[in-house]
Amino acid sequence: MQTARTTVTLDPDVRALLKRVMRERDIPFKQALNEAVRIAFGVPNRMPRKRYRLKPRNMGFNPNINWDKANQLAAAMEDEEIIRKMQMGK
Repeated sequence: MQTARTTVTLDPDVRALLKRVMRERDIPFKQALNEAVRIAFGVPNRMPRKRYRLKPRNMGFNPNINWDKANQLAAAMEDEEIIRKMQMGK
């Protein structure tokens, strides 16, 4: 499909709405405007969003840790870090 360049005069409130969408979704002006027009005319977005893919990482497994008390472990680790920083004078 060919694109067409044109000049559009936007009301200040519409410009603010587009800027908000651009910022929230981290998309360019052109994409935000095209999607808004498609929605206004009831046409589904022809550009599917990129599927989010979680990249799993091996966090390791320590059988000596009781995972039922993970919050206690996190608190203990935080305490150790605070003590270390205090000893360094930070």
